[in-house]
Order: sequence, then C-alpha cells, then structure tokens
Amino acid sequence: MYFNFRRTMTSVPPVRFYKDLPVWIVEDHHNVVCHIYRAIASRHLPMRNIKLVHLDSHPDLLIPVNMCADTVFDKDKLFSELSIENWIMPMVYAGHVSCVAWLHPYWAQQIVEGEHMMTVGKDSSTTTIRLTSKDHYFLSDGLYVPEDQLENGKTLRLNVIKVNPVFSQQSFPVKQSEEDAETCLAKRPRRECSQLEEATCSAIKSETVQPTEVPHDAAQDEKRCVIKRHNAGEDEEGSTTYVVKRISTFLSQTEPYILDIDLDFFSCKNPFKELYTQEEYTILQELYSFKGPGTNADEEELGECVDHRIRQLEDLEAAFADLLEDDREEVVLHWGSKLEKASFGHLVSSLKSRIPHPDYEMVHQAGLTCDTFELPHHISSDEEIDGLMSAVQLFLKRLPKPTLVTISRSSLDEYCPAEQVDAVQGRVLAVLEKQYGSLDIHKDYDNTDTGFA
Repeated sequence: MYFNFRRTMTSVPPVRFYKDLPVWIVEDHHNVVCHIYRAIASRHLPMRNIKLVHLDSHPDLLIPVNMCADTVFDKDKLFSELSIENWIMPMVYAGHVSCVAWLHPYWAQQIVEGEHMMTVGKDSSTTTIRLTSKDHYFLSDGLYVPEDQLENGKTLRLNVIKVNPVFSQQSFPVKQSEEDAETCLAKRPRRECSQLEEATCSAIKSETVQPTEVPHDAAQDEKRCVIKRHNAGEDEEGSTTYVVKRISTFLSQTEPYILDIDLDFFSCKNPFKELYTQEEYTILQELYSFKGPGTNADEEELGECVDHRIRQLEDLEAAFADLLEDDREEVVLHWGSKLEKASFGHLVSSLKSRIPHPDYEMVHQAGLTCDTFELPHHISSDEEIDGLMSAVQLFLKRLPKPTLVTISRSSLDEYCPAEQVDAVQGRVLAVLEKQYGSLDIHKDYDNTDTGFA
C-alpha cells in the first residue's frame, strides 16, 4: 500500500534485505521509477540519499519543464508526467536520490566529464523544478536559475564517468608495437579516425610487445588501431581503475545503491536520423541551435541566456502546434517570418513532399535533441559490445553488490537497435548472474500499471 513519502522522510534506515538480487527490466526507462519507489516503501532502500549508478548513452537528467514541483509527492501524477529523458531529477527533488554517477561510453559526451555539484529545488517564481548547474546540457533546456531563487533545495552530486571498452587478446589477436601504433596514426589523419581508434591507439605506447609478421595492408592497420585496453595506464580516463576510483569517492562498501543499466549503453541509435533526411535534420539543427554564455558569464548574462532560450523553444513549440491544426502556406509563412528563419518553410515543404500528414509534434521533439550536441548515434560492432561487456564485468567485480538492478531495453523507440537488444540483454543478465549469483528477474516490458500492489 502506498504511503505519503513527504510525511515519512524521517523514517528509519532500511532493515530488510532481498534473498536474491532483484532485476527489473522495463522497455521505457522512466518506468523503473515505480520499482524504485516500491523498494523504498518496502524499506529495502532508504528514504533519503540513495546513490544511483547509471549506465546509459544518455544522461536522463532533464526535468519535466512545466511540471509543478509538488507533483513529486503524488506518485500517480508523477508517474504520468515522467518521460525517458527526465525521470531522475524529480527523485532528487523529492529527497530520495542525492548522488548520481552517469557512466557513459566514449561516444556520449553530453555533459562535461568530472564531478558536478548543484542544487535542485522549486523555482519560487514558477513553482517548477529547476537547478543551479551552468553546464550547457541544462542551460540549453532553460533549466538554470540562481540558488537564491530556489526553495526546498536538495544537493545533487553528479559524477560523469567515461567507460572505455576492454578488448581481449582473442578478439584482437594481432600484436601491436609502439612502431605499429605510430605507423597507424601517421597513415590515417586524425580527423578520419573514430574516437575509439584515437583513444585505443594512444594507449598503445604504454605496451611493449613484438609485432607479428603480418602483411601490412589496410585491413590489418584497421585492426591494429582497435586493441585491448586493460594494460593501459591504470589511471587513464575510462580505464577500469579510473571508473572504480571515481565511484569509490561517493559509494562505500556498506551503502545500499541502485545499479541502473540502459541497454543503449552498449549500442545506440539516434532514431531521428532515420525519420528525416540529412537536409531536414540540418535545418532542425539550425532552428534549435543554442549558443551558451561565456565561461565567466555573470548572473545577468546567464539570466538573459536562459530567458532567450525559453522564448526560442516556446516559439518553436507553438509553431509546430499550429501546423498540427493547419499547415497551409500562410501559416508556414507567418511562423517563418516570426522565427526569422526562411529555412522553416523549406523544412515544412520537404516534410510534406515525403509524408502526407507529417507528425509535427514529433518534429519538435526531434529538434529538441539537436541543440548543443546531437543525440549519440553509434551502432556498435559485436567486438565493441564485447569490449564494453568486459569493462562492465571488470568494474562490477570491484564494487559492492547493489540493492536493486533496473534495466531499460529502449528498443521500441529504437535508441537500442532492435536487432541487437535481445542479445545484449541476455549478455548483461549473464554478467550480473556471474557476479552476484541467483537473480530475481522481472521482465516488465508490457506492464503499464505503475501503481503499488
């Protein structure tokens, strides 16, 4: 039975333990919140200061823009207003979560690497949830306010931690010397190497092995560029030791915590790139572009930046809402003039030439994802998935056992490629079972009932 979370925030620490580690698997990521709340209600998780270790290609740290802050204390209303990109911060404002470690693959760079301290509270002028971080990820959504404008503030400690894949000798049997590494980098200009290749090739210098006598062709060069990383410098950003050290700064061996895994951590698509042509996507990037303030911006400059951004997004939302009702040429011309963007009309013309009835609400949602940084798009090879699985397995061995595991498939919206998701899920469960023993697995893909039993 559900009880009032706000009234019981001084409840005693949890005294109950699960016999087997529960693993809740959902389709859409925000549906894990009801399972977290159940664990709080059953006293398996504490009421306050929960730690969340979050593996994902996306931070999921936005805030429902127009949601009243007090909604966090009404579970039914809260669950109905959450979405895949904004389910964590409401739990922070409610006081349940105080520390988040976002573990991201190398292709996800939405928030600056390192530790971020911020206050999350109720904006006294709008009664919505807002925060004090000046990172572009938050500024581009208009979420920043100065701390003196927040009520009932909660401190959030956010650690952004890169995880590099760990490749086995079996996956990449070709040995690599420092000379080979230099040859590889010299042959391929830096701009033509992927981030993974640049990262792994830079680690080669720490290894000294004799090259095998293999023909020096392009295919071998390509393979030599992607080699095992676990012998690289221990403190190198993204290494297993780096990940464990960063997490250990806030997670003790005895504290309960949530291990949360989005399967798109291992392979990730930007589904909007398949919905729209390159020209349409480029226009969306122009329409929704965001230029943040300078590094040393004062409060006045920050305020002007946020105000301008909010007006920009409100105008774009209104424009596409009008087009849902009537997309005749005069409506398109009106909004093109108001937005001062001739490209707006080109976008609508292009959409209508391909799609009888464009979904303009979806177009707006796509635009919101391509302001400062594009959504990550990296469909991993089997070898890369192997490497990330190995990395996860290695650092989990050195972390305490979680209280609860939540997993999001993210396949129906195609953020995790549908053709890969089942295999990735099976392998994640195998890693967890190997590490923690018997699991209590709940495959809650189709369950839309988020109420308490």
